[in-house]
Order: sequence, then C-alpha cells, then structure tokens
Amino acid sequence: MSITHLILLLVVVVLIFGTKKLRNIGGDLGGAVRDFKKGLDGGDSKPKDEERLQADPPASGSNSTQNQHNTETK
Repeated sequence: MSITHLILLLVVVVLIFGTKKLRNIGGDLGGAVRDFKKGLDGGDSKPKDEERLQADPPASGSNSTQNQHNTETK
C-alpha cells in the first residue's frame, strides 16, 4: 500500500464521518487506552472522589417514606 492509497483512504474517512465525529472517536479511544494501561498497572488502591460509587439508600426506609407521602397526597 502506497502513500497515495493512505491519503485517499484518509480523505474518504473524513468525508464519511466528519472531523467532529473523528475527534470524538479519538478522545474516546485515548480514554480507553489510558484506562486499559491503568488496569494493567494495577491502578490506585483507593479510588478518586469522583470515581467512587455511591451506595443506594436502604430500600425499606425509602419505601415507607414514599408510601406515607403517597397516602397524604390522595
């Protein structure tokens, strides 16, 4: 495959997807590679604050409160 074939392929891809979509794909691919490398290295033992998962509230407490609210509004 020659340089002309690669340039022609690049032009066709840009025409099909557009530059904005290619930029988004590149960013997503870069993030995936970064996460993959972090996973291979073992990553941090403590998750960052924004990555920490939030626990759901207890189901029994929220249901009784919700039921009381529904009966009061009727």
